[in-house]
Amino acid sequence: MIPQNATSESNISQHCGAIINYSRRPFGLSGTTENANFKILILQEGMIKVHLSKKEEFDEHSYAIIAKPIGVDFTLSEKSDALEIKTSKLIVCILKNPFTVIFKDLKGNIINEDDHAFGTSWIGEQVTTYKKLQEKERFIGLGEKTGPLDRRGHGYQNWNTDHFGYPPDSDPLYCTTPFYIGIHNQLAYGIYFDNSHKTHFNFGASNRRFSSFSADKGDMAYYFIYESTVAEIISTYTDLTGRMELPPLWSLGYQQCRYSYRPDKEVLSVAKTFREKEIPADVIVLDIHYMEQYKIFTWDKNDFPDPQGMIKKLEDQGFKVVVICDPGIKVEDGYEAYESGKEEDVFLKYPDGSYYEGEVWPGWCHFPDFTKANAREWWTEKLKTYTEMGIEGFWNDMNEIATWGQTLPELIEFDFEGRKSTAREGRNVYGMQMARSAYEGAKQNLPNKRVFNLTRAGFSGIQRYAAVWTGDNVADDEHMLLGVRLVNSLGMAGVAFAGYDIGGFAGEADSQLFARWISIGAFAPFFRGHSMINSRDSEPWAYGEEVEEISRNYINLRYKMMPYIYTSFFAAHETGIPVARSLAIAYPHDDLVYDNRYENQYLFGDNILVAPVPSKVNLAKVYFPEGEWYDLFNDTHYSGNQEVIVECPIERLPVFVKASGIVPMQDKTMNLTQNTNDILDLHIYAGKNTNEFLYYEDDGSSFNHLDGSYYKRLIQFDPQNKQLVLNKKEGSFDSRYKQIRVYFHGFEGKLNSKIKANNSTAPIQYCDFMFIDQISNFDPLPMSERICLKIDNLPFVQVENDDEEITFNWS
Repeated sequence: MIPQNATSESNISQHCGAIINYSRRPFGLSGTTENANFKILILQEGMIKVHLSKKEEFDEHSYAIIAKPIGVDFTLSEKSDALEIKTSKLIVCILKNPFTVIFKDLKGNIINEDDHAFGTSWIGEQVTTYKKLQEKERFIGLGEKTGPLDRRGHGYQNWNTDHFGYPPDSDPLYCTTPFYIGIHNQLAYGIYFDNSHKTHFNFGASNRRFSSFSADKGDMAYYFIYESTVAEIISTYTDLTGRMELPPLWSLGYQQCRYSYRPDKEVLSVAKTFREKEIPADVIVLDIHYMEQYKIFTWDKNDFPDPQGMIKKLEDQGFKVVVICDPGIKVEDGYEAYESGKEEDVFLKYPDGSYYEGEVWPGWCHFPDFTKANAREWWTEKLKTYTEMGIEGFWNDMNEIATWGQTLPELIEFDFEGRKSTAREGRNVYGMQMARSAYEGAKQNLPNKRVFNLTRAGFSGIQRYAAVWTGDNVADDEHMLLGVRLVNSLGMAGVAFAGYDIGGFAGEADSQLFARWISIGAFAPFFRGHSMINSRDSEPWAYGEEVEEISRNYINLRYKMMPYIYTSFFAAHETGIPVARSLAIAYPHDDLVYDNRYENQYLFGDNILVAPVPSKVNLAKVYFPEGEWYDLFNDTHYSGNQEVIVECPIERLPVFVKASGIVPMQDKTMNLTQNTNDILDLHIYAGKNTNEFLYYEDDGSSFNHLDGSYYKRLIQFDPQNKQLVLNKKEGSFDSRYKQIRVYFHGFEGKLNSKIKANNSTAPIQYCDFMFIDQISNFDPLPMSERICLKIDNLPFVQVENDDEEITFNWS
């Protein structure tokens, strides 16, 4: 019980005060301070929840959290001035007067601590926790936020906002993920603030005393995570908020969108052109003009008289269709979705019980309350109009909620599963709950079939339901590189499946910008070209023959890399580690990875380093972190911990492979629903360190992998013992590859003329190898004089793909 002298509101900052009483609980402790109730909950050895409330009962509702305490052994001891909780990973010291929390490692080093004077405080309804800034502390994360990789000295707010053509320093944007990672003194920690009201983060902006996080209303509930690496912190955070399901394989291919392709003849023509020009693609995306007067669950009868027939023709060519879905339901008598929505009482309401109306594409609309179970069930039923046609992909847009005027009245009521609240708490989770409705509904309508689900707005935990793209970007170099940082930051917030509109949605890209952007996009988790109405065509062939060939080459490379990419998605599904990884994940204490010249660089999967560069440069500086590296395109070797100027004409993106890296690839294919050839290309890069790679396959379309129908194979490279081992496969799925071809990069002089494969001789063969084709037809200089994109005399061996262990030895 909170003491009688505690006030719920104050015009000045009010600390939670001294501890009055406490008691041990099965999963931690709880108690009362002068001005609040508190509890400390131990979820895992390295994850602690701190919860303070001015109310008699704690608000435990959360759309983000799925984890439960696992039952951790801990000790609780009391000193004259403090309580101390100790687990096998950390110490939580709670000072009694005033209530202040300090997190330490087992050696007593301070990982994170409250500002002792402020701690957790209230100003009226707003609640804030203040954290002492540590020496040289850096901050990364927060998901979809503009600005630099290191957020020190900056402030941000979370309030999902439709922001067309957003400036490169604008905030907030579409998606809220209030999770960040602090790094200092060889230590790292994560904090997730579980509050969906408008929240504010200050990382030492306009002060040098504290960082802080606050909410305009609600409880102070945050989760503190301590692990030995940043990767483990992200993995633990996704234990808390969930991980993505494996997406359908086809969704990882190239997706082509336009606002809008119409009529159906244009849609079919675009698909046909991809096939005629032999540019791989898997998806055609339909924007709002496929609908009758923008009304969801309808088709324009003039432009799309036979949508099911069109979908069948596209499927015959190896294309899937993704349709945009906006939440606004037009107020129109006789419109089935409007009539049934009223009948089922699914729409958001004002406090007087009347339905809220907002104006958007169809006109004045009602909006489903996706925090209400029967509204989600209603949405599932409505989605059948698409799933029964064979559509397996959904694009959730305008779900911030976006309306003309961009000001959602805050008194609108949300159901919140019966606990009732307003738009102040509901706005940030609306997009997530819409994406949830689409995902769960499509899964129900399409049993045992994976669906692709994309969203613009979301909240922490959105990764369980949808991929995220970074909204209405602009066709310029600054936005191209900003998109890379946004995707990398989303990855650090648990959203592994993310991307941007290649070429820029607003404005018009020139040929060099589009060429560079599509080469970078080939190394993004979500790979989609998109442009807006009344702008130039922006398909890969729309910028001239040279750009068409560059686009074809990099899209082909994406498809060749699919065994590596799909395995990286499996790792994200299993561990939460993103596909596109800021260098701050693997090298958090290396100052140069935060340098504005190198902050855009990232690892794509375990072993590939991508260095995005502007479109108009031919020479650029690249930073190679610790270790050794190889140029992907010609095997040039680079030592780590150095900055190097590299050539980067428009046909060549700087891409490198880590020494001892393992990169499985395949032959090119026009789409991912067709069978590839039956050879798996396994690229091994010479190095000094041992390395391993857990290779993964399944059918790419069902959930049978959850019942054991998968193919896993641990690949281990041991350069000291001159051995490569492909361990016995796990799972009941048969690999689509009947043979394995192993390429040895950087092994000059390290291989004899023969290799033993399970003690049988496997003759070494040699080939001239190219990951992408040359572009010499469009330059007066021969390619050999311009830049080398070919590996000469690359050694390889080829063996049958035996499900049993295969060991390669060389002397």
